[in-house]
Amino acid sequence: MLKTNSLEGFIQAKLAILCSIILLLTGYVAWLLTVKWQWIIIIDLTLLIVFIGYILSVKQRIMKSFTRASLHLDAINQEDYNQFGKSAFPEGKVSEFHQQLKQLSEKLQTQKSHYDQQAFLVYQLISQLDTPVLIFNEKQQLTLGNEAFYYLFKQPWQMFRHATADLLGLHYSDGHWQFIDQAKQNRWQIRHSEFIDDGENHQLLVFIDIEPALRESQLNAWQQIIRVLGHEIRNSLTPVSSMAETLADKTNNERDKMILGVITERCLHLQSFVNRYSSISQQLQINCQWLSVKQVVKSVAGLFSEVDITLNASIDKFWADGEFIEQIFINLFKNAKEAGATEISVSLALQDQYYIIEVVDNGHGFSNLNNLFVPLYSTKPQGQGIGLSFCRNIIEQHHGVMELHNNDDNNSTQQGVTIMMILPKPAKS
Repeated sequence: MLKTNSLEGFIQAKLAILCSIILLLTGYVAWLLTVKWQWIIIIDLTLLIVFIGYILSVKQRIMKSFTRASLHLDAINQEDYNQFGKSAFPEGKVSEFHQQLKQLSEKLQTQKSHYDQQAFLVYQLISQLDTPVLIFNEKQQLTLGNEAFYYLFKQPWQMFRHATADLLGLHYSDGHWQFIDQAKQNRWQIRHSEFIDDGENHQLLVFIDIEPALRESQLNAWQQIIRVLGHEIRNSLTPVSSMAETLADKTNNERDKMILGVITERCLHLQSFVNRYSSISQQLQINCQWLSVKQVVKSVAGLFSEVDITLNASIDKFWADGEFIEQIFINLFKNAKEAGATEISVSLALQDQYYIIEVVDNGHGFSNLNNLFVPLYSTKPQGQGIGLSFCRNIIEQHHGVMELHNNDDNNSTQQGVTIMMILPKPAKS
């Protein structure tokens, strides 16, 4: 028995057998009718040609249905659900099969539209998050990030599109993502999960800045200490100051008056000292408005005429609270002057949705960067250790970030300090 491994072969074999039987019968009938053998050969050849054409026509018609169905399946495989293969037969099983394929395409199209809508909403949500989110493909190449990426690398994520995780200083080991840079690793907690998109595995990384939480805990502890000390100091200062003033009014001895005056003055100074520290992490009333950076720097620069202050701004206006921003510039310029700076450069630029303000001086820099934002800590003999903490508190209540480093930490030949402040651009501007 003739065996075939394909539908095409089966059709050809069965039709060939049928044609062979017909040819033999035709020849046999012609022989019975005493037709000359030359005519029998001609008749058989003619019939053979007709049968071959018929066989090919039947095969083509049948295979056409499968070819159209195959093209439809290829379109489905490519996630193109709008391409439909038209049935070669308007009725019967073939038509029913094509109708089922069409229904499958429509169902998959509906599911894909629903998935695309969900994916779009997820990606929109990611782009609006104020915490950095990165997505890597199977090759650990960056395929998507959000605007908060700037907090990590000080550049828009688009500049690092298709960059490898290693290039970004990230390493995946034992099911965990880590920064190669220990300073970043200590600051950022990385959480990740896997998902499949377009048949490819992706890694979703969410970076959580744990520094504010740690700092808040530290500030709460400091505030508790300050509240207790402040309460006790105020309770002691009030009667001491009052008695000193009373005694000073009653005594006629100039030396006693001078001593009592010093006591009163130091009581007032200590009272002011306690009041200032109580505002380190105070919740501020931020009233943002459009500010001209030229006017802000000009008004503050007038207080420091002995320092050369220059402005390099690619834009003129930014969104912030004018009074608090001026106070920040006053503190920063004052620190730079006390550090021996003779030149201060202020720059302002807009990158994506963030204003980048940099203040660079040529002073001697900071001797200990790790403790700069610790309350009560100061390297200056008369320093009180609240200036930078208060500045950062203002920036963070603008929903921004403040960072600083010595210029020589970046292999720069210039001495001094660079202070960077990142402020968000308003949603509608």
